[in-house]
Amino acid sequence: MHHLTAADIQAFDKIYRLNLVNSITGYKPANLIGTADASGATNVAIFSSVVHLGSDPAVLGMVTRPTTVPRHTYENIRATGCYTINHVHEGFVGAAHYTSANFAREESEFAACGLTPVYRDDFPAPYVAESHISVGLRLQEELPIRLNGTVLLIGSVEHVYLAPEVLQPDGSLHLGAVADVCISGLDGYHRVEPLARYAFARAGQGPQPIGWTVES
Repeated sequence: MHHLTAADIQAFDKIYRLNLVNSITGYKPANLIGTADASGATNVAIFSSVVHLGSDPAVLGMVTRPTTVPRHTYENIRATGCYTINHVHEGFVGAAHYTSANFAREESEFAACGLTPVYRDDFPAPYVAESHISVGLRLQEELPIRLNGTVLLIGSVEHVYLAPEVLQPDGSLHLGAVADVCISGLDGYHRVEPLARYAFARAGQGPQPIGWTVES
């Protein structure tokens, strides 16, 4: 088994280090973050750093990269307080990845990457029309991570849009029904396939398989 120390990691070539550290957490969610600036100009960018922070109230977190250079998504969220999280599916993986290119502020990634902005229920941030799972959030707090200059954005969930085949009777989501994808490293995309479900774990009972509520 390879053993790498902090000193080893720091000594690696930049690209090698980026690939390694971005892979060691395993699979990550693939989400497109939709925003608009104060004048309504749209932006969409792929993120793999969205994380669940709590269910009561419903709160999600997202880590942005250091703001030492212009970060249009972060700037738009700061300007309007609103943003959307949209799942990526197999049918538009290439377009989703292309949003990570360094586009000029005046050029919308929606148009450049062949994605469609859509506004719903008077929410000021655009959703991705191609996505079957979308969430509208309002910024509540931002926590600077001083060690590396990134920022944790904390947003409260105001709207959720789900394709009918996704939502299950117990409130869980059948991600495979809409060909959801996940990310490994910086640029690897993977299919989502159901493996197992278990009942709430209780000491002394052992794992209790419960199966899926629909055919997977």
